[in-house]
Amino acid sequence: MRTVLFVDDEQAIRNAIERMYLERDDVRCLFAASGQEGLDIMRREEVWVVVSDYLMPGMRGIEFLAKAKTVRPETVRIMMTAFADITIAIDAINKSEAYRFVTKPWNNNDLLATVDEALMRYLLIHSLGSEDENVYLSLAQTVELKDHYTRGHCDRVALYAVALARAAGLDERCINDIKHGSWLHDCGKIGVPEGVLNSTGHLSDDERETVQQHPRWGSEVARQARMSDTVVNIILYHHERVDGNGYPSGLVGAHIPIEARIVAIADVFDALYSDRPYRKAYDFDRTIEILHEMTETHFDPNLVELFLPIAEEVRNG
Repeated sequence: MRTVLFVDDEQAIRNAIERMYLERDDVRCLFAASGQEGLDIMRREEVWVVVSDYLMPGMRGIEFLAKAKTVRPETVRIMMTAFADITIAIDAINKSEAYRFVTKPWNNNDLLATVDEALMRYLLIHSLGSEDENVYLSLAQTVELKDHYTRGHCDRVALYAVALARAAGLDERCINDIKHGSWLHDCGKIGVPEGVLNSTGHLSDDERETVQQHPRWGSEVARQARMSDTVVNIILYHHERVDGNGYPSGLVGAHIPIEARIVAIADVFDALYSDRPYRKAYDFDRTIEILHEMTETHFDPNLVELFLPIAEEVRNG
């Protein structure tokens, strides 16, 4: 059962959160009035997510979350505080690897969404560690539910990337990892609000920054699940560009791992050739024209040449 532990010394706060979850039968909520009580609960319960207040008597929130990380390293940790102090946020991240930082008074919908994303992160970490590719595909499809325009996208990207990897002469073990990485390349989007993913207008600077964090978030999950370097590289680097103007690291040319360069081409081809929230799909000729225009700025030219026959096969069905 998806279990969330809320730790706060104020009874009124605990009551308010309990009321907020009254109509949710898919989440089990546990409550503690102190850090020590919270640790005792975590030692006997499988807690998926813990949300802790910062300012508590005895053991403060950062100390509690740091100890919680030792008791259950896989539990996703969230700090909540009425003091929106950047130094508190930095301490929470550095000392306890807090996933999110929530301020009081909170917005109910925002807090519910944050906890739901944390629950999905926990599920991803545990499921990715199963080494079951049916689970990988199922998780990719779950992530796609946040954005109905991308339904089937991860499966198609995997199909195109595997074909391109074979054309490039990569070995079968690497190709298998590329399939898994393609399915999971957007798993970090669990941290991006649906309203941003489905926006039909221009994104604000903050919204764009949020979107551009998804490779880092996803790769952190994959690393924690001990997935292969190939899978991690795909998730982390599939938005890099060969001219160095990509994200999140600004890698140039061959410094981008070949598996990420392969998936980048497959990813963009499918995005161009499919409907998106902000435009209809391009026809095949225009899609190929755009791929050519992006070659040498976004893509490895040699890999694009290898991909063109694959694209023709896609058009011919």
